[in-house]
Amino acid sequence: MRGANVASYKFALGEALIHLAEQGKSFVTIEELAAPFSDAICRHISKVEKQITNPNPGKFLRACKDYNSSTINEAELLDITVGYAFGDVIDRFHTVNRVEMEKRFYIDERKTKKGLTITDEMFSLKEGFQFENLPQELEARWRLVETAWSLNISPHLLEVEYDDSLEDLNINQLDKDDFRRISVTSCRDALNGYQRGECFYCDHKISVKSNSGYFADVDHFLPHSLKNHNFGYNINGVWNLVLSCKDCNRGVKGKAAKIPDKKFLYKLNGRNDWFISSHRPLRETIIKQTGTTVQKRKQFLSDAFNDAIEIFPYSQWHPN
Repeated sequence: MRGANVASYKFALGEALIHLAEQGKSFVTIEELAAPFSDAICRHISKVEKQITNPNPGKFLRACKDYNSSTINEAELLDITVGYAFGDVIDRFHTVNRVEMEKRFYIDERKTKKGLTITDEMFSLKEGFQFENLPQELEARWRLVETAWSLNISPHLLEVEYDDSLEDLNINQLDKDDFRRISVTSCRDALNGYQRGECFYCDHKISVKSNSGYFADVDHFLPHSLKNHNFGYNINGVWNLVLSCKDCNRGVKGKAAKIPDKKFLYKLNGRNDWFISSHRPLRETIIKQTGTTVQKRKQFLSDAFNDAIEIFPYSQWHPN
């Protein structure tokens, strides 16, 4: 769900597609799509009312609120969903940063068959290990975006912060007249998108599901212990957090408090730029933490890395 998000409909459509793929559906009518789509929106709107940046929510979102308050029944909600919810989102789902994706997860056949044909790309995704991470990752991104919208202040007054005691991401509202810290989502769920179910260092599979044998560790790229050495950088910043397998992070020959080989610094820079091209507020947070231009962000990481090496000069590490 990357690009310029102005409504949460892409998140709901993504959730619905995952649900339908799990059922093995190769074709879905708009009426069938309406149920999981509206269910996802109703669930979120019950917690965060603002699901669109436009001040006029429109008939569909009003219907979701009415359904939650039992003003209308499910049949009425589904009729409104079919009639008013899919106008733009189906057309724009595969558009990322104004560019059409090459891989498409469905073929729009509303005009001829009144539905969508699910493509092999979706079923290939379903067969991959990363598929089990998708629901939590999607939910995390949705929570970040809707929470930022609900605060209704300028993005530059928001910052996402890592809570290393809970391993969660919080949104801090930095308005001079008010300071609020809102716990939003699991750090793992939010960070996994770039890594696609793979350890940042060795590329072995990881999971964001707590009951998985591959459950990921949240790792500080430049080690957390630098805080004890007057390290002049926000070590808990999102820019410095990655997901790793347990072996790389705390195995016998794991990274622990060492500094990764410099080749991983370039990968970290690419990851941060990926988030910047993605969605707020991670975009705004990383820009605020590392720089407003590509060159400034590269220089920031280089300076932080070199300062860390001065403190721990013999600690560069690479995975087995």
